[in-house]
Amino acid sequence: MAIANYFYHKTTRKYVALFGSIFNKLSIVRTDPVTGNTVQQMPVPISYGPYQKFLARLQQDPNLDRKPSIVLPRISFEIVDLQYDGSRKVVSTKKLLTESSTEGSFMYAPAPYNITFAMYVMVKYADDGAQIMEQIVPFFKPEWTTAVNLIEGIDPFDVPIVLNNVSLEDIYEGDFETRRSLVWTLTFTMKAWFFSPVKQKGLIKFVDVRLFDDMPDSVMAPTTIGVAQVTTQPGLTANGHPTSSIDDTIPYEDIDVGDDWGVITIIRDEIDE
Repeated sequence: MAIANYFYHKTTRKYVALFGSIFNKLSIVRTDPVTGNTVQQMPVPISYGPYQKFLARLQQDPNLDRKPSIVLPRISFEIVDLQYDGSRKVVSTKKLLTESSTEGSFMYAPAPYNITFAMYVMVKYADDGAQIMEQIVPFFKPEWTTAVNLIEGIDPFDVPIVLNNVSLEDIYEGDFETRRSLVWTLTFTMKAWFFSPVKQKGLIKFVDVRLFDDMPDSVMAPTTIGVAQVTTQPGLTANGHPTSSIDDTIPYEDIDVGDDWGVITIIRDEIDE
């Protein structure tokens, strides 16, 4: 089957937003070395993008004489890898039901992929970096799991985020007048899911079962006499109450899956022609 029909669940955008939202409340505090009083408290901004472009801004204006477009400390992150995770594979034919009032909506089991995020913590002072790191690493042991609403109408999925590695780079080349930049690099793996398109399928509202003593010679022209017939359908009164009486129900074609309906079962000793 060719991949032809357009669909887009925006899951990648949701994963990026999820990752960034975990670290968007970090802040640092600077104190007076003599008195120990707080001199400055500032939030640490975070944005999506490679850290090289932020370092280029520092190199082009090392003294920050122009109106600043970047202030340290700062955090940036980006997706650096995407790989299939066969260890989390589920049966491909498994169906996930979605909410629908008129017809059955479902999608097949999602595909498991690992998204690798690289996060860069850029600071000017070593203590700023130490403060930020100590606000992050205690929560990853080594994973952080959060529930995410990925597809409308489907229960939230648990998405673990694993901290794989932490490294420090002192980007300092040149004389003492050259601006110094310390960059902490943290690598994370997000155990994500990617979903196929939502499919629509009509609901079964009426079931007719016929019982025989023996198999007929032909379905079209049976020679065996049937012994019983069982029909099952939803039951709903005109006032919207569930019922099990065929005399009180409205036509089953007018009953939606979201209604509070009952079950009507009728057993006949003779099969209708």
